[in-house]
Formats: sequence, C-alpha cells, structure tokens
Amino acid sequence: MKSYLAAAGVDVAREIAKASLALSSDRGHLVEGRFDVDRMMHTLEDALLQALNQGCTGLWATGDMTWELGPQEDFERLLEYEWRLEEFFRKHPELCGICQYHRDTLPREILRQGLLTHPLLFVNETLSRVNPHYVAAESFTDEATTNPELDAMIQRLCQTR
Repeated sequence: MKSYLAAAGVDVAREIAKASLALSSDRGHLVEGRFDVDRMMHTLEDALLQALNQGCTGLWATGDMTWELGPQEDFERLLEYEWRLEEFFRKHPELCGICQYHRDTLPREILRQGLLTHPLLFVNETLSRVNPHYVAAESFTDEATTNPELDAMIQRLCQTR
C-alpha cells in the first residue's frame, strides 16, 4: 500500500508522522485464525470514532479480502460482513472505503458474492460505476450467486485497465 500511495504522489512518511495516514496489518479481528464479523465491525467503529475524536472529518479504509479473512480462508460469514459493512457506511457517511477482491487469490464464488454485496464498484484510479448486480441483504437468495451474468461482469472488470 505504501508503494501505491507513494507512486500516486503521497508523501507517505510525512502523512504517517502527521497521523493523517495509518497503515496497519493488525489481525485483531481474527479469532483462532478465523474471521470474526463482530470484532471487525467493532474495530472499524473504534477506528472511526478515534479519527473523529482526533479532529478528522472522516476515515477512509481499505481491506484486501484475501488477507482480511485470515489464513484459514474462512469465507463462511463474508456475506454477513459485507452487508453489515454497507449498512455501517450508510449510517456513518464520514466513513468511506474499498473492499479489495483480487481475482488471482480468491475463489470465483467469493468474487461473485463480493459483486452482489456492493452497490458501487471501484475499478481503477479513473473508473468507478454503479453496480448493476448489487442485491440488498433483504432481497438476497442463494440463486443470486449462480447468475451467469456475474461471471461475465467479473471478466469485463478484470479486462478493464
């Protein structure tokens, strides 16, 4: 992440020294190597409150889903987490972020779930779009993940540079 920010022109060392940038690889949201949704949501809430209490107007966060879900690759509660995260974003507009889904490290089923759970897609530095495949939690069915259009969309997204 540091190298990407530096390549984009961010003086990473200065921003860290000013406490306007925090990079963490803490995995306190894992319990015995397994992803814990409640713990992760509390971690995000605490980080947001800390930023606001320090005088920031908001918090921007990102997470690599391969890494976030832990070494056991426990995807069992991913849908729950993503929908709770989207609800948290709606309730707290001062929090923004991106969930990173890497096609080379995640199973296709997980890419499909990620596509279903986010109303907006960030494709690259210059392209973001409304997600036509977004399904709200209350409308979700297991059949939604088998829609062949999801794979076609994932393929198009992967080809976009």
